[in-house]
Amino acid sequence: MKRRKNFETHHSSVEEEEEDDDDDDDDDEKFTSKNPDLQRSLPKIFIFCLIARIINSLLVQTYFNPDEHWQALEIAHRISFGYGHLTWEWEKGIRSYLHPLIFAALYKVLAFLHLDFHWFMIRSPRLLQSIFASFCDLYVYKFSRVLFGGSVAEWALFAQLSNWFLFYCMPHTFSNSLETVLTIVSLYYWPCLRGTATALPSGSRKYALAIAAIACAVRPTSAVTWIYVGCLELYTTRSKLKFLLLEVVPIGGIVLGLTFLLDYQFYGSWVIVPLNFLKFNFFSSGGDYYGTHAWHWYFTQGFTVMLFTYIPFTIAGIVESKERKLPGLVLWVLGIYSLLGHKEFRFVLPVLPVALMFSGYSLAKLGRAEISKGDSNSHIRRAPKLELAVWFLLITNVPMALYMSMIHQRGTEDVMNYLAEEAMKNNVEGILFLTPCHATPYYSTLHRNLPMRFLDCTPSDEKGILDESEQFLGDPAGFATKLAQTWNRPSHIVVFDAEEKPLKEFLVSHNFKEIRRFFHSHFKVDRELQASVVLYGFHGY
Repeated sequence: MKRRKNFETHHSSVEEEEEDDDDDDDDDEKFTSKNPDLQRSLPKIFIFCLIARIINSLLVQTYFNPDEHWQALEIAHRISFGYGHLTWEWEKGIRSYLHPLIFAALYKVLAFLHLDFHWFMIRSPRLLQSIFASFCDLYVYKFSRVLFGGSVAEWALFAQLSNWFLFYCMPHTFSNSLETVLTIVSLYYWPCLRGTATALPSGSRKYALAIAAIACAVRPTSAVTWIYVGCLELYTTRSKLKFLLLEVVPIGGIVLGLTFLLDYQFYGSWVIVPLNFLKFNFFSSGGDYYGTHAWHWYFTQGFTVMLFTYIPFTIAGIVESKERKLPGLVLWVLGIYSLLGHKEFRFVLPVLPVALMFSGYSLAKLGRAEISKGDSNSHIRRAPKLELAVWFLLITNVPMALYMSMIHQRGTEDVMNYLAEEAMKNNVEGILFLTPCHATPYYSTLHRNLPMRFLDCTPSDEKGILDESEQFLGDPAGFATKLAQTWNRPSHIVVFDAEEKPLKEFLVSHNFKEIRRFFHSHFKVDRELQASVVLYGFHGY
């Protein structure tokens, strides 16, 4: 890493605790808005992050979770082009239109420029998300520099860009990905998270509150983060009434009020999305319908897998830095989400960059120059432990990132890409998905208003009632035979190889033949191994 000198130093309380331990280095200068050299370097850092994330987004070619398509792009496609599927969450007012509108605006621009064809429809949303992700990277650098100095900031950025899960997840168009960006940007502006002597941008707390409110509007569960930070700010600030009455209430009220107006325009009635969302996911455990995990899952599997080989460096950085507020935030978020039965990796994505900042701290400490004792012409040399650490992290994270982004679970993306190309040639009349529900992208990828049918999995208000997806998995041939009695025969049927064998007789008897087979996965995830996705086409009587 290039050594940085001659920056104006503003020591935080954390740094002052470290002085006696000789943990500080001359290049660990603090960021201030008055530092012209650093201000000139920030655009270069952002451009570097932007290029890295654009490449990252182009490499991601796999299917991670249905919400990327069904809760964002599918809704955006419906807004922009008039057709697209609304899942049951939108009928019950559990989702806000704020997040899909971002991609709806993108689709409108593509349509205006006559660029709404196959490649751009598939790639442009993730390219847009890569721009958002690069702001997250930039603010990880800025925040780390404020807290710990320049050397730590550089290594925190290294950790941010090389962590396998961030590489895999951030380009996906989840609301969690945008929530993560907003969380890191907002944390940077909160006074309570900085040292007492650290310079703050003008109006810092107001920026923090506004961005935090937007994060809650995008994803209401983001409130878990801001309850912790808000209580910390309330405890440390002298003007408590001003903070609550003149900042929290008006800023939060304006942002959420505008969101309510936005949702009113699309729902056609007043819908309080945050209340409905929290009622379903927190108060009624509605998310448990999609599976549950042990209370300790985030600590023993979820977050540990996300950090992966950065775990020892994060722990070392927390211990060495003596910083307690941000590690407290990570533990708070993991603890609260552990109370819920339904757990997913991406739910705790916003605190992953925070944890990686401490990996940056420990890497910077490993890399501090060694000065030869007793030598008046002291020379600087790199610590060999740092080189070993860097190689270890790259060797363990890069292959994992590339495998998950380019190989694992790519069949469902590939089959829809193929069908989109065939639809452009007018070779597709209708598609039936005999797969677990929401297993593939939908109209946002096909981009043709053709009849399509997938197996519904709307949660039932009555316990013990099986949805279509579960009925099919229990008896694939029987379900398909019953379905065929009332269907408008499709031109194509999509199945996983796991259900292909029991469906073979049905497909042959209805004159469907295999067209293409797409590799999907080497190992099972939630159910039996789905090694490939098979596309069947109707060949006439």
